[in-house]
Parts: sequence; C-alpha cells; structure tokens
Amino acid sequence: MPYLIAIVVLVGALCLLDLLLTLGVIRRLREQTKLIDALYEAVGTGVLAGADSGLPVGEVVGDFDATTVDGARVTRDLLPEGTVVAFMSPDCQGCHEQLPEVASWAAGQDRSRVLAVVDGRSGDPAPLVTKLSPVAQVIVEEAPSRVANAFRVQSFPTFFQVAEGGKLLARAPRISRLTAGSPAVATAGSSERQAEEQPA
Repeated sequence: MPYLIAIVVLVGALCLLDLLLTLGVIRRLREQTKLIDALYEAVGTGVLAGADSGLPVGEVVGDFDATTVDGARVTRDLLPEGTVVAFMSPDCQGCHEQLPEVASWAAGQDRSRVLAVVDGRSGDPAPLVTKLSPVAQVIVEEAPSRVANAFRVQSFPTFFQVAEGGKLLARAPRISRLTAGSPAVATAGSSERQAEEQPA
C-alpha cells in the first residue's frame, strides 16, 4: 500500500511538473508571436526599410522589360507620366493589411497609370492579383525580379511614383504617403479650376 501511494504521488508530481513546463512553453510562444507580429508590422509599414529600401528620389529607374497578367508589355520608357508602382508580396502581412486601401485608391485612378508588381516567389500571388487586376496593371515576378531590381526594392510593400522616362518622383511605405500626387487627380482638379475660372 505505501508503495502505491508513493507511485501515485510521484505520478502526480510529474504531471504537475509537465503542466508547469507546458504553461511556460505556451507563454514563451506567445511572447515570440508578439515579437514576430511587431517585426512584420515594422517591415510592412516601412519602419525598417530605411533610406536604402528602394531607389532614391530623383534618380532614374533601371531599365526593365516585363509582361502584365493581361499580356501587355511594360518597360521603363513606356510608363506614362506620374505612374504609381506598387510592390507587394503574398507573404507580407503589411501588404495584405494595406491591400483594401491600395485597391480603393487605385479604383479612382487611371488604370494605365497604376502598376502593381507582385512577388511570385514568396507564396500564392492569386489573392493579390485578383484584387488588383481590375484597378491596376499587374505583373507577377518570378526569378529574376527585373522590375524589383530596377527599383532596388528591398522590402514590401513599397510604393513609387515616376515621371515619364523613369525619373523617380516619390517613394513611400504607404500609398497615402506619396507626396507627388496622382496625375489623374491633378488633371481633374485643374479642369475643375479652369471651368470655375471661365466666365459664365
């Protein structure tokens, strides 16, 4: 009988120890998950991107030649004045968080002046392509990443605006932070002002 009691006490102690270890592992996993989420958020919003995440404003984009999912050819020299180029990745949490904002913004622009470049090497690009195709020209890049290399992209998402000929006008981690503004919006605003200035 004493042996049975000792075995039960020992098993109980082992179970308690196992429970404490399991709780410790769960707590550690939660802490690591929070750190990973914070890292994704920092990368996604461009906090970690720094000055080297993309071509500096004022420089000319490198030459590239690519084809959209619709079969249209896109090169640096074919980009219209004021084109906004968005670089996004399937495994980027920040990209998916900003996707509704990007799609909503692009819906109000000239589709020929919005180019979305999706990294096809890091996951399934289909959700991004499906959401962006109606409002933007979309390129899915496999290796080598000619367009991303031309813009020197190092983090996702990153947004650029270029002048005709490929000179970089603006660069930002969010579409709303592009300072150059959309030529479509600017043109519309100019037309409205001109209409107001014309005598009745």
